[in-house]
Amino acid sequence: MAMRIPRPELADALAQGLHNIGQAAALTGVSAKMIRHYEAIGLLTPATRTFANYRVYGEAELHRLRFIKRARSLGFSIRQIEALLALWDDPHRASAEVKQLALAHVAELEEKIRELQAMQRTLETLAQRCHGDGRPTCPILEDLAATQ
Repeated sequence: MAMRIPRPELADALAQGLHNIGQAAALTGVSAKMIRHYEAIGLLTPATRTFANYRVYGEAELHRLRFIKRARSLGFSIRQIEALLALWDDPHRASAEVKQLALAHVAELEEKIRELQAMQRTLETLAQRCHGDGRPTCPILEDLAATQ
């Protein structure tokens, strides 16, 4: 029969250097809602729970949350972050795999930039064609209403 390890009281967990979800959020800059989400989708292993069922996190989990936050700030998708975390967790990884993933993301960002620049040019052209006065005629609205 497997032995169950008793859940700690929150005060004991905090005294051991663990952090509740609010503290983890403050220390990492990741909201409590997102921490729970990352647990739910498997980016973060389920937290240790106290006797009262509060989540508590150690330094390893905080480090992982900071990794996820930084990857998100660079625009990586959840799927890409999953791959990056798997590589980070693998001490035998080849750095070439990480570089390949990063360069693929760079290519995606370049395409998005091109798309955004095209949108910007279109809107600038439409805005230049609009008189911006009291008349009801508006090339911007006409373009938006046009069926392509």
